[in-house]
Parts: sequence; structure tokens; C-alpha cells
Amino acid sequence: MPETLLEVRHLSQHIKLSDSWFSKASYLYAVDDVSFSLKAGETLGLVGESGCGKSTLARSILKLMEPSAGQILFKGQDITQYTGKQMVSLRKEMQIIFQDPMDSLNGRHTVGAILQEPFEIHQMGDAKQRRQWVEDLLLKVGLPVEAMDKYPHEFSGGQKQRIGIARAIALKPKVIVCDEAVSALDMSVQAQIMNLLLSLQQEMQLALIFIAHDLSVVKHISDRVAVMYLGKIVELTSAQRLYEKPLHPYSQALISAIPVADPRKRKARQVLQGDVPSAINRPQGCHFAGRCPKVMAKCEQIAPKLSDIKDLEFEHKIACHLIE
Repeated sequence: MPETLLEVRHLSQHIKLSDSWFSKASYLYAVDDVSFSLKAGETLGLVGESGCGKSTLARSILKLMEPSAGQILFKGQDITQYTGKQMVSLRKEMQIIFQDPMDSLNGRHTVGAILQEPFEIHQMGDAKQRRQWVEDLLLKVGLPVEAMDKYPHEFSGGQKQRIGIARAIALKPKVIVCDEAVSALDMSVQAQIMNLLLSLQQEMQLALIFIAHDLSVVKHISDRVAVMYLGKIVELTSAQRLYEKPLHPYSQALISAIPVADPRKRKARQVLQGDVPSAINRPQGCHFAGRCPKVMAKCEQIAPKLSDIKDLEFEHKIACHLIE
């Protein structure tokens, strides 16, 4: 069995918005009591509507934001309280690919300088070795060696994302977070980038957290999928199981919205009514109760906990009173 690289236990990210003598402190509950694990070579898809806390969760796991509560274990080591200096060495093991590569690539530096920077920060090799490593990285992500002397603005969106991927794999990490890494790209380019990620994953035994709002993309690349709603995971199981038999009403609505290419195979669309509740003034019970077509009185009073479905041979967790 592959080793468990990452374990997240009851992680929360509560952002204080106001606090004064005249008003009670208010919080944005961006991430609330999230738990999951990630094994070597595995891809965990993270899906949900915009604003559900996917990206905040990713940044909290990497400690780009300090979590409010909970634990983050990497290779069994609790890194939750690590200082910035302690995290520097850990950055070799955990990297991120951003949605818009242009925002994360320094436009004033050449691609060669950008890709050499990780080696310089960690004091690896001399100038000649670093240049060779950069050439190897460019070839590995499908770019010519000549690209190292050009600037980011001289490349297309897909090529920029390849540069971002090259930077992420430079130090041979164990875990990479793909934060909407293909959502800004054309469909044909999306497929190329996903195939590149899958190829690198197999070659380097990478573990991926793949964040996206396009469920068809997540289905293609993920081993397991976690569905998030208003800062919480509401369903977690294998990708095949989720797409074949989603159990949470929210997951069912998301799956029903995936377009079908064959017009003869139309399926009934489950359209959700109402808006997502505020992450500041959250409902008392189940956060999805106000939009759920199967809501019960219990749902409006008591928040369901994410728990395993009994008597199953495989993992399937759900937070719903309908299945207890």
C-alpha cells in the first residue's frame, strides 16, 4: 500500500472581519472542520461552487495562510505550528500550481531566471548545474531549451502554465496542489496540460490535490473526489463511485449539470433553488438545508457530521441526515 503523505485533521480557517468595543467580532468561516488524507501517487479532486473554500483550504494546507484550528501532518510529522524558517525546507516537498500563471511568474525575469530561483533559494548546485537543470525541466514539460532566454509575456497561456509546472516540479516535490490549474485554458490546451500532469505524476510518483469547478475535468484526472459546500466537505469517495452514484443532494445536482456530448443521452438536470448562504452568518443546521429538495426538519436544526457509510467495502463518507 502507498504511504500516507498528507493528513489533514479538523482543519479550519476562520478569518476575523471586525472586532471593536462597539461591535461583536465577526468571522468569515472559509474552511470549517475539514479532514482527509492523501497517499503517494494519488490524485484527490476538490470540487464545489466558487467561494466554497477550495483555494483557501489549499493555501492553509501549504501554510501560505496560517490555519485557525486543526492539524496538518506531512509524512506523520505535525507541521501545523512550523515557523516560516522551518517551512522553507518543507517547500521542497510541497508545491503549488496557480490558476493564472502570469500572476505567479515575474514578468521582469527571463524563464531561465524564474526556473533557477528554487535552486538558488535552497543553495543547490553551481551556475552550470542550474542551467542544465533548467534545460532538463523545459524539455520535461514540452518546451524548447531556447525558452529560457525569453520572458513570460512571449508565451501563450498553455506555455505559461507549462513554465509554472516546471517551477513546481523543479525540487522534485512529493505533493503538488493544482489550484484551478487548467480552468483559464482552452479545452484543447486543458487536455494537453492534464496529460502532462498525469505523465509527470507517474514518472515522479507525485501526489496531487486537483482543485476545479469543472467536474468533467476532475473525473478525468482524480482517484478520489471531495465535494465542498460552504467551507465543509459534504461527500468524499472514489471518482468512479461519485460519478456513478452520488449520494449527497448537492453532489447529485453538480453531477447532473455535467454536459453530455451525445444528444440522445440527455439526463434530467437538478436545478438548485436559492443562493449559497453567507459564510459569515451561516445557517444553524445543515448549510445546504435551504437549497435541498429533500430537506427534513432535523436538517434545519442539527448540522450533520462527515462520516463513513456502514457496510461498504470501500471508502464513502457523507455529511447528510438522509444517510445515517
